Amino acid sequence: MTRRRAQALPPVTLSEHDGVRYLHLGSIWIQGGMRIRKPQVVEIDYVQRMLAALLWLPTETLHEGRAVQLGLGAGALTRFTAQQLKWPTTVVEINPEVIAVNAAWFHLPAAAEVVKGDAADWLAQAEAARVRLLHVDLYDHEAAAPVLDDEDFYAACRRTLEDGGVMSVNLFGRHASFRDSIARIAAAFGADQVWSLRPTREGNTVVVAGRGVEVPAREVLSARAAALESRFGAVGLPARKWLRMVRPYVPDPEGPSFP
Repeated sequence: MTRRRAQALPPVTLSEHDGVRYLHLGSIWIQGGMRIRKPQVVEIDYVQRMLAALLWLPTETLHEGRAVQLGLGAGALTRFTAQQLKWPTTVVEINPEVIAVNAAWFHLPAAAEVVKGDAADWLAQAEAARVRLLHVDLYDHEAAAPVLDDEDFYAACRRTLEDGGVMSVNLFGRHASFRDSIARIAAAFGADQVWSLRPTREGNTVVVAGRGVEVPAREVLSARAAALESRFGAVGLPARKWLRMVRPYVPDPEGPSFP
């Protein structure tokens, strides 16, 4: 499994605009945000879409599960799974300054388990089949391509999922790496267990992958979306809109470009 190259971690900076506090890693690129007066709202579009994986989980079972986030960002997903879903939540973050800033400025939930370390190292020692909802958002300060993105990494992600569990990954759909990244995910999970959402205006494309997920009929998915909006619409989950964005993975006839 590929490890990050040894290098100095970028400094963490903050900015605020129109009532939203943003986190940056030594650049202008936004790594996460939080509406200051409504910290439970999932503010950023692509982060909302990372929660579209909930559509693949039966509504009646959302009272239980374990969530893991690889990459903390501004903590929106951690706040949601720990405080809205009330699931045991673990977040793995390599940059101690990101953790400290989240605790000071982004309402990092006290109930969440915070692991300072490399996501690949955490996966290597994680117990198999214990995670129901896995979020992967691993970008550095250049925000060009994921820092962990090989097939072994995605296979390790799948190994942590319980049967019926799901993973959401943030990728740049307009970046040259996207075709290869989603092909690696499909190689690890199976092509019939991978879906993607339409890219955001900024180009973020969320990919959802499941372990043994059975996709129900459209009317069941519509009912799940309506239930998610009824329960979580106030914190920014436009679940019915997600249904119009989802498409199953179709292998590129030219094949991926990686060796």
